[in-house]
Amino acid sequence: MSTAATEIPKAYEPGLVEDRWYAEWVAKGYFTPNVASAKPAYSIVIPPPNVTGVLHMGHVLDNTIQDILVRRKRMQGYEALWLPGTDHAGIATQTVVEKALRKQGAMKHRDDLGREKFVQKVWEWKEKHGGIIIKQLKKLGCSCDWSRERFTMDEAYSRCVLQVFVDLYKKGLIYRGKRMVNWDPAGRTALSDEEVIMTETQGHLWHLKYPLADSEEFVVVATTRPETMLGDEAVAVNPTDARYSHLIGRKVVLPLRNKHIPVIADEAVDPKFGTGCVKVTPAHDVATMRSPCGTSCR
Repeated sequence: MSTAATEIPKAYEPGLVEDRWYAEWVAKGYFTPNVASAKPAYSIVIPPPNVTGVLHMGHVLDNTIQDILVRRKRMQGYEALWLPGTDHAGIATQTVVEKALRKQGAMKHRDDLGREKFVQKVWEWKEKHGGIIIKQLKKLGCSCDWSRERFTMDEAYSRCVLQVFVDLYKKGLIYRGKRMVNWDPAGRTALSDEEVIMTETQGHLWHLKYPLADSEEFVVVATTRPETMLGDEAVAVNPTDARYSHLIGRKVVLPLRNKHIPVIADEAVDPKFGTGCVKVTPAHDVATMRSPCGTSCR
């Protein structure tokens, strides 16, 4: 009796093996932990990739490490959960959808479509690219529990996030406060510091006259940011600067607003910078808000 020999490929061909075995692993629930089990629990929540595009090599490396950890824990007898999901990345997704629609000639600005139609386009983008990302993760062999897959804009998920934040606030563990933000005038929204590309540019010193409130004298303020003068709360000089020591404690009139503001002394002021007399404008420059006077002196 003869048997037909099975020829083994000289090189490994993943397409002949991996899809079949991965589908069987998922079907048999090998990646789904038993919540009623007495075994010790172990879980990892996947850092959800943005649905702005597709996975890159950084995602592959990150997911490989997570997969190794989860699979090792399963081999050690843990009920291990690797929770998968994708992130809406609202601002970034909105931007890429707008660019795509403009390229297609469908609109010049999202307002041309109206809110409902634009939101519909964003959801269409999510369904397409979010689906691609999940397929990529599966193709990598990621041992996620796909029965628990989540998207950050899922209704129940969003409600839970709000509930947690409110609860943390009521417990005093987080707080609300006025903070500097990076404002995007095109998107009309605040952006994370990580989205801002800082560039150095050659500035220009503007010289502005601030008249004293009780005499015909005036001081000349040197500033690189004249547009912030409407928010001035004081004019600062160095206490050792003989040119201005007699003005400390007196008032000057803020141009355009006709508002009286004090002349204050602060050693943070460089007498050699500009005129040695600088405007104090709170909360307009993160880099200089850490000065001793606690405000910006530019």
